[in-house]
Amino acid sequence: MWDPASPGVMRLPSGRMVRGRGMALPLPAGPRPEFALYLLDTEPPTVQWRSHWVRWEDFGLPEDDASARTCFEEALAKAGEQRVEVACLGGRGRTGTALSCLAVLDGIPPRDAVAYVRENYSSLAVETQEQEEYVRGFGGDPAKG
Repeated sequence: MWDPASPGVMRLPSGRMVRGRGMALPLPAGPRPEFALYLLDTEPPTVQWRSHWVRWEDFGLPEDDASARTCFEEALAKAGEQRVEVACLGGRGRTGTALSCLAVLDGIPPRDAVAYVRENYSSLAVETQEQEEYVRGFGGDPAKG
């Protein structure tokens, strides 16, 4: 698990912790992730830990909603026992949106998830109105979607 005092680490209501970061910055000192979600429009670099790539354009939304949801669910499950990282290039828009979706999966109402992430991760998280709307709609039943 992450040290809750480490930069970028957000504690979810369940107690699970996830680190958000910008990949344009150097990897923070300390323990390495054990699992990561990389939210990029191009394939991420190879890393020494298990990771998934969610194809996602900057300032946009995931290319494949169903695949993104599956990755978010896996990240949340792993965060109970492993060091999970969620990262895009800058660590704000896509990362904040994904962290907000994790918060929804962890029990935060969709209408409150962006505010939760802005308070507990970064005040600059979730950069566009489209991303905010995506989070508000994320709580719905994926089978109806």
